[in-house]
Amino acid sequence: MKPTRSMLFAVCPMLVLGFLYYSSGKLHLHVWGQKPHKHKEATVTEAGNAKTEPEVETVISVGRIVGSAKQGSPGTSVAITKQHPPTVSRGSHKPHTVPRKPHPEDQKKVYDKLGFLLKLDGKLPPELEYKYGNLSEGVCKPGYVDAKMTSIFPKFVKPVSMFLDQNFKRLKNINNYLPPFGFRTQENIIELILATTKNYGLNPELDSLACKRCVIVGNGGILSNKSLGSRIDEYDIIVRLNEAPVEGFVKDVGSKTTMRITYPEGAIQNPLRYEKDSLFVFSAFKPQDFRWLRQMVFKDNLRGVDGFWKSVAHQVPREPSEMRILNPYFIQEAAFRFIGLPHNNGLMGKGNIPTLGAVAITMALHNCDEVAVAGFGYDMSTPHAPLHYYEKVKMSAIKESWTHNISKEKEFLRKLVKAGVITDLTNGI
Repeated sequence: MKPTRSMLFAVCPMLVLGFLYYSSGKLHLHVWGQKPHKHKEATVTEAGNAKTEPEVETVISVGRIVGSAKQGSPGTSVAITKQHPPTVSRGSHKPHTVPRKPHPEDQKKVYDKLGFLLKLDGKLPPELEYKYGNLSEGVCKPGYVDAKMTSIFPKFVKPVSMFLDQNFKRLKNINNYLPPFGFRTQENIIELILATTKNYGLNPELDSLACKRCVIVGNGGILSNKSLGSRIDEYDIIVRLNEAPVEGFVKDVGSKTTMRITYPEGAIQNPLRYEKDSLFVFSAFKPQDFRWLRQMVFKDNLRGVDGFWKSVAHQVPREPSEMRILNPYFIQEAAFRFIGLPHNNGLMGKGNIPTLGAVAITMALHNCDEVAVAGFGYDMSTPHAPLHYYEKVKMSAIKESWTHNISKEKEFLRKLVKAGVITDLTNGI
């Protein structure tokens, strides 16, 4: 019996110690809180809907929803404010949260029905002030327009090619629309033209620039006697529209031209008036426009002029390598997203076509780092002022347009100017 008694004396203390250890663990859980529950962390998708992530054992702090309308509707801004998990002091029953100073981003932001910020000013947001505020005047600011545009229109997405290339059929949002908002029914003729032009960018020198400063030169009479020519010529990319001349007006409009954007009825008809070394950029507004371009590219005799609302050029003195097709996405975006014109089932109709100037500015927002405009804005309060800088037609000649909505378009341009997204050199907008 002695060996058995000795064994019991050895085992009993071990049992007692095990019981105390187990009891202390239960006591610890009881004192310091219940067993942590698994939480599902909520995030917000691009569409503004809640999405559930895998379960994690952590403390979750979901940010506040700010805005003035229902979630996911225009005028609503949804934000997730990240906060540090509360820190727990040993021996305390309540978590201690470190106070946080209010951040400017927490302030309520209200957007209009198109998605533009309602309260606009030319001031740089704090994050942009840090990036661009100390740059010297005149120094190109990489990514500036993209950053400014996104700050006032969060739905803005920068990467959109300037011209169509051989992969154009893969472009979303435009392959199901007829001209002018897309290229449906014109795929074969576009393929034929692109196989002949063989170039789909600006030029190697401009395409390689790390920062591009662009100016869109409008045709408005407001350009007259402003002596902006030398300032316009300082830009990397100078865009002109339709048949607006350079010769004879260099002092006011500059002497250089990177590209001239036009359509059949707006193209220069006198071959001698085309500038050298500039790109001929074609913008289509109807199916027959592409047939006209094919004849210009292949130097064919003009035929089949039915459907044009005025006479068109019979030839374009440019080699195929100097011709481009403007991405019709810019017409669609300017009309429906930026200006808010009637959709009309994606068909050309009354008052739903943006002017070529607004289309050119939209193109520049996606492809330039800084954007300026000159010669934009009609002042209807001065009916005797010149409508265009190159002719004697007066402002009073403007009639209600069947295709354009000038007042709504001006609202869009004013947003860009007021927010400092673009610079208006002639102060006409």
